[in-house]
Parts: sequence; structure tokens; C-alpha cells
Amino acid sequence: MKKIYRILLPAMACLSVTSCAFERIDAGHVGIRVNQFGDDKGVDDVVVVTGTVFYNPFTASIFEFPTYTQHKEYEPFVVNSKDASEFTVAPAINYYVNSEKVPALFKQYRKELPQIEDGFLKTATLEAYRIATNKYTADSLMSHREEYESLAKKLLNQQLESQGFILQQLTTSLTPPASLKAAIDAKNTAIQVAMQAENKIKQAEAEAKIKRAQAEGNAESLKIQAEAEAYANMKRQQTLTPLLIQQQFLEKWNGQLPQYGVVPQIFKDISKE
Repeated sequence: MKKIYRILLPAMACLSVTSCAFERIDAGHVGIRVNQFGDDKGVDDVVVVTGTVFYNPFTASIFEFPTYTQHKEYEPFVVNSKDASEFTVAPAINYYVNSEKVPALFKQYRKELPQIEDGFLKTATLEAYRIATNKYTADSLMSHREEYESLAKKLLNQQLESQGFILQQLTTSLTPPASLKAAIDAKNTAIQVAMQAENKIKQAEAEAKIKRAQAEGNAESLKIQAEAEAYANMKRQQTLTPLLIQQQFLEKWNGQLPQYGVVPQIFKDISKE
């Protein structure tokens, strides 16, 4: 019943004046009532919760602030390193608004969230990157990208948290100056050429080892083959006795003697030896 009264009483009060309006605060938003006239001019201390709000549009205004995660990308801007090199930064942030600080936030800036993003948030982001970048030389910055981004996020979070913003993620698109980029590209090219040359040397060494191994294998094979043939010949010589030679001759002789000339002595008298 009390809840019904809380809704009906503002509605009945609105009916007593010439005009009355109401607005429904969507889920995921915090609504605040801003008094335009009278002693209560400013932001009410009470945060209007989700629901239907009745108000007099002639004396008050209702603003909604989203409390869910927001994503904002900023156009690239230039920051200087410790040695005066110019880097281009194009950051993107994910954040949300602390619902308890919405009234104070609006009272301070008197703007809605998109306007604050293009004002305070943008300035704070630029300042965080300016300070972080100035702590590194150009070479050191390129060598410590992760550390640099962590520092920028820390500096930005310090500025936002006190104002009611909770920074969730900061992504940096960092572009080095043209001269440094050219030097980095040249260095990378030199490294790639050196790696290619080293790979070719390793490949040549590997091929040489293969050829050497093949040559050694062939030489060893020939050596073994020669030793085998020498051994075989030695054994043949040991077995070729005069009697064995005569036997092999008889096995292959067709029994015919020469028709002309001196008849050769076919068999040697081995009994006399």
C-alpha cells in the first residue's frame, strides 16, 4: 500500500498544476531529478531508482545515466617521448559509471554522458598518455610496450576513479614516427636476411654431412667388396691343384686332338713330381 501511495502522490501533485510529465528509467540506468527553480535548485540528494518518475517539466528535468559498460574510441592524437620523438596514439576504453556517484558527477559537469566522454574523459585520456609517453625514449618505448600501456592505464584510472568512472580496459594503437618505423623495418629485414643466410649455411652443412656420409659408406662398401674378392681369390688359388685343373679340363674337353702340328701333352705325369 505504501508503494502505491509513493506512485500516486506525485501523480496527484502533478495534476494540481497546469502540466505534468513522467518518465520511465530503464534498467541499467540511474535517473536523477534536476530542479530548475526554487530553493532546491540543483541535483536532488536522492538517486531516482529504476521505475516511473513523475515530475513537473516546468520546474524540473530528468536525466538518465547508463551504468553498464561503455565503449569509447578516440581519434588519433600525437604525444612526445622523452627524446622528443612524436608517436601517434588512438586509444579505446571500456568503462562504466559508479551508480552512487551519478548525482555528484552531474552536479560537477552539468552534462550527459556522451558530452562528458568528449570533454573530461578525452582530456584525462590524453593527459595519461602524455605523461606515460614522456617517461620513455623512443627505443625504450618500443621495447616495453606492455609496461607502457600498463602505466597509461594506471594513470588514467587514477583520474577517472575519483570522478565516479570505473576503467575496465584500455587498448592502445601506438604508431611510431616514420624515421623510427623505417629503422625498425630495416632492422627486421636485416634479421630476416641473417636468419635466411644462417639457414642456408645450416642446410649446406647438412647436405655436406649427407654427402660425406654417403661417400664414406660407398668407400666402406668398396673396401668390403675388395676384401671379399681378395679372400675369394686366395681361396681359389689354394684349391687350384694340378689334379683339379686336369679334372676341370677333362670335364670341358670334347675328346678331339689337333689334326695338324705337334700333339700337345695333355696330361702331365704328376707321379714324378
